[in-house]
Amino acid sequence: MFKKILVANRSEIAVRILRACKEMGIASVTVFSDVDRDALHVRYADEAYNVGPPPARESYLNMERIIEVAKKSGCEAIHPGYGFLAENAEFAARCQEEGIVFVGPPKEAIVSMGSKTVARQTAKKAGAPLIPGTLESLSDEKIFSQAQEIGYPVMLKAVSGGGGKGMRLVNTQDEMESAIRMARSEAKSAFNDDSLYLEKYIENPRHVEMQILVDKEGRGIYLGERECSIQRRHQKVIEESPSVLMDEDLRKKMGESALRVARAAGYYSAGTVEFLMDANRNFYFLEVNTRLQVEHPVTEMVTGIDIVKEMIKIAAGAPLAYRQEDVQMKGHSIECRVYAEDPFNNFLPSPGTIIGMRLPDGPGVRVDRGVFEGAVVPMEYDPIIGKLIVWGRDRTEAVERVRRALSEFVVKGIKTTIPFHMEVMDNPLFLTGDFDTTFIDSVFKKMEEEKEPHYLDVALATVAVHAYLQEMTPKAIRPVRGFVESPWKLYGRKLQLRTGLC
Repeated sequence: MFKKILVANRSEIAVRILRACKEMGIASVTVFSDVDRDALHVRYADEAYNVGPPPARESYLNMERIIEVAKKSGCEAIHPGYGFLAENAEFAARCQEEGIVFVGPPKEAIVSMGSKTVARQTAKKAGAPLIPGTLESLSDEKIFSQAQEIGYPVMLKAVSGGGGKGMRLVNTQDEMESAIRMARSEAKSAFNDDSLYLEKYIENPRHVEMQILVDKEGRGIYLGERECSIQRRHQKVIEESPSVLMDEDLRKKMGESALRVARAAGYYSAGTVEFLMDANRNFYFLEVNTRLQVEHPVTEMVTGIDIVKEMIKIAAGAPLAYRQEDVQMKGHSIECRVYAEDPFNNFLPSPGTIIGMRLPDGPGVRVDRGVFEGAVVPMEYDPIIGKLIVWGRDRTEAVERVRRALSEFVVKGIKTTIPFHMEVMDNPLFLTGDFDTTFIDSVFKKMEEEKEPHYLDVALATVAVHAYLQEMTPKAIRPVRGFVESPWKLYGRKLQLRTGLC
């Protein structure tokens, strides 16, 4: 086993990995940018080193500086977490050249799975069901002809895509030219690769993924599925395990399909094979995430298997400690990603200083966080500040615990997505499991529109009452006006966002 590991990341995922290292008796090192000097992951690690200015390309994406820190501090391995360098084949190769173990899959697997077209080719060879579409990148002319052949609507996707970047839904041929232009521009900016391919658009799909673990000898298991259909701009925001759609037979088929794809790619470590599921519960290969997933805790909660520790053991050359029959899914787990965003203002980022914080606790509650009271949420990075993960004996109890935990979760000084999660946990479609990837765009926005008159009426009535009392109350006792200020504070923010009257 390694004696010392460098965690090349920040915020909640860095803290999560550092905790695993501490429990395993492994000394830990981390890195930070100038703006993260007082961050929680810096405080938690045994050693921490500055790697540059706030822009990620000059700090957390600075491969040579991070490798220099690893060598200087005597680290035998580097865990990249997720994001930044986690799926960077060049970084994995540089680690290998320097004699440092990359805690993740081999660079060849990252390359093959990082290209969505190569991944589709690999999945096809492995016998995994594919969404109809192309297996190679296309010129603009080919995109038009192939779209006609596949049939509209189609999804235009970046070959090197991820996180919803470089992706466009195209309903008609008239929309295609502008969609190509925007998708290529976005893909070039995000991945330095503007290659595009096509897939048939699956109407109202569910996004279901399978967690796998494979050791260096090719022994593999699947740890069950995660339901990830609550998404915003193709980014997951609420995940749960198991999926309400799944039964043992379907889980076995999907899990075995995921392992076949992984073996065909020469994959080892933890990974996630993602699928889309249609209304008839037919599933189709989507992509492979060659890293630890943000939502891995829900799988840990229902299986009792620490995925981060297993990644480290596999990287050290240990054989997989579990067989498939050892994997038992018990109860139900839900994760809510808490972002520094304003859900009532189109989820705009809300960086700033956290002036107050109270974390939920109690039975079945886990909070993975990267912030604390007094911490600054910078504007330079992803705005996730933590994840609320709960476990219940069944889905009903899990939802009840999420509601209770959200009511205890207080973050002051910035806007967060906690109110959004509270809305979802009360939504009838979510409660019955009758939702798909269009939920936020179709259901949440509709919920907000329906509330509009209520907020407006109450706010305007409050203003009228306040004006009346000011007119009728003697000046000597006018300071006693908290009665009308409280509802104004409650509703005024929403009124301001929508009407500009405040």
